[in-house]
Amino acid sequence: MEKLCRFLRYSACHCLHAAMTRLDEVNGDVSMWSSVRLLGYLSGLNLLVALCLGLYARWERTAETILLVIFILALLVFGIASIVHYYFSMERISLILLHPWFGFLQGLLCFLNSPLLEGDLKDRVANYLLVTSLVLRSLWALLDRLLGCTRYRPAFLTSAERLELVGFAVASTMLLPRGSTISVMVLLLALAAVMIALRMKVLLALPSLLCFTVIAANLLFSVPQNFGVNPFALVCFFGQLICDPLLDVFFSGLSVTERWEPFLMCGGLWRRLSLLPLLLVEMGFIPLAAVEITHLKPLYLTIPGFVLCALFWAICHMVFFITVWGFHTKLSDCQRVCVSQGSGGNGLDKIMASKGVRHFCLISERLLFFTLVSTVAAAAFCWQVSSSIFASVFLLVLPLESLFHGLFHELGSSLGGTCVGYAVVIPTNYCSPDGQPLLLPPDQVQELNRRSTSMLTSMQRFFAHHLIETFGCDYSTSGVTLEALGAKVRAFLELRTADGPRHDTYVIFYSGHSHRSGEWALAGGDTLRLDQILDWWREKNGASCSRLIFVLDCDNSSPWVKSVRKVEGLYVAVQGATLARAKDVVLEDPPQLGDFTSQWVEFNCNPNSSVRWCERGRAVSAVYGVSKHWSDYTLHLPTGSDVTNHWRTYFPRMTYPVVQLALWCGGLNLLWLCSACLQCVKRVKLNWFPPAVLDTGQGFKLVRS
Repeated sequence: MEKLCRFLRYSACHCLHAAMTRLDEVNGDVSMWSSVRLLGYLSGLNLLVALCLGLYARWERTAETILLVIFILALLVFGIASIVHYYFSMERISLILLHPWFGFLQGLLCFLNSPLLEGDLKDRVANYLLVTSLVLRSLWALLDRLLGCTRYRPAFLTSAERLELVGFAVASTMLLPRGSTISVMVLLLALAAVMIALRMKVLLALPSLLCFTVIAANLLFSVPQNFGVNPFALVCFFGQLICDPLLDVFFSGLSVTERWEPFLMCGGLWRRLSLLPLLLVEMGFIPLAAVEITHLKPLYLTIPGFVLCALFWAICHMVFFITVWGFHTKLSDCQRVCVSQGSGGNGLDKIMASKGVRHFCLISERLLFFTLVSTVAAAAFCWQVSSSIFASVFLLVLPLESLFHGLFHELGSSLGGTCVGYAVVIPTNYCSPDGQPLLLPPDQVQELNRRSTSMLTSMQRFFAHHLIETFGCDYSTSGVTLEALGAKVRAFLELRTADGPRHDTYVIFYSGHSHRSGEWALAGGDTLRLDQILDWWREKNGASCSRLIFVLDCDNSSPWVKSVRKVEGLYVAVQGATLARAKDVVLEDPPQLGDFTSQWVEFNCNPNSSVRWCERGRAVSAVYGVSKHWSDYTLHLPTGSDVTNHWRTYFPRMTYPVVQLALWCGGLNLLWLCSACLQCVKRVKLNWFPPAVLDTGQGFKLVRS
């Protein structure tokens, strides 16, 4: 016994000395970062001492040889891990050795809670050390994030968390009876799902955590006939695992696609295969509920009620699996486009936006909410406190469904809408500054054609960079008639996405001759006015919430910019430019048509662009105008017809009532008064104090000098 105590004291001192030596090597001065890092080492050392002391106390009381073997083996593993880490710098190997044993030993302390330990001083000290370790661990994690030392990486669970869960599961398998073992294993899976939900910042992550904490505590502490539990060891294990994901909810700066990268970048086959265990868990939930319903009285009321509840659950979950399968299909299409463009994961969000994933997710979010409601309703109807396996499965199903609901909610809120663009470039051999046509010299005609070709190239780059669907880039040196251009513009304004709804944004680029009133000068003396296009827009757009953006690179774009500010009831914007005149400023190379397009495209396609629109004395000045209600615009939300088309495309007829109920509930606006006030404030701000750079939400910006 004395030798064991000496070995324990030597191991603890050696680990502490090695940790302090390592800190001195990294940084000679004790900085704030090293002080915070020291908290992590002290927390681990506290946990190590607590586990060894608690295990020794149990061996001392029970005289079980297996406990002595585990105790000695654990010390050997900790010693080997320390040597591998601090002397051979093989940190990953040492962690693989340490964390399963941490989880396994915490499981032993949790479930080896004999009545013989009551009043034992060593066991009491071990419990206090466990709590101290948890406090130090939480403080270290918090300070590490406050000081900005944490490096966030896209991962569902870290390797340490997975290994500790496995170690705890092995301990429960060794010590508990079969029925209790299954319940604890399912609870561990549910805990992992809750941790993933917190790290992914899903909408219902915190309610899922609260639900798990309350029900799991009730199962483990309020049912003494199952097994005795050491609350200190259990709280320490739970707190150590949940600490980082819970803090990540508030501190993680990863974007939606970065957080979900392990899932979004996974191959289509593996994503679809992952639905198989989810399907098995869901299919096991209702039979367990049916078993529990037989214990409720009176049966003539509970059985019909359960049948109705199960029917509603089955329809909702049919919708759930069809929705998830459809999402996988869309995501696979986006991945193929991403691979073909060679953009990796960086451009996946833009590709998903261009493929209409946002609209799909907005509808799916409503449908999956009813999946959650049906699960909670079935669990509440059949709830039995005595059935630990049923409660454990419910705690597993709830965060899994919350994960998909959160994914659709996040993508629906963060992805941009669909966008389609049309470019028209009409170089002309005639200009009329005084209202009289004038034939241009041949060298100027050649230069004008070169600039026009350059503008088309720039707009094609702009459309490709922002994944804007291209309706066409028309180029005509002989002019375009009003009839031909009108037919092309009307056809453009009628375009819809592949799923049926209208695009969120329509972009029209025009460069060519224009009159001083802003009208486009066309062949045969015809003109195209702004109000004509807006009339076509009202006719084609109807009740949809799409918006129209003009980008003009012509001599007289300012009249359209001023006119659009008076437009009501539509979401229309005009991005124009003003070219400095030679008599206004001395210029070696006076600006010409095409200069604005080149600079504007460079500004919107190159994050490191040197274009500064706020510079004084610019030869090319930018100006934009928006309609009065532009600030009210939101990306296209699913309408009744959109949901109906979505249902007819993906779901069988029997699910129609659930889809309609989801549509009705999604259309309720309980905070309409707050929304109206906020809308008025945004309107006043944009109309009276327009920003120098206006983000359209599609990846490109409108600018003014």
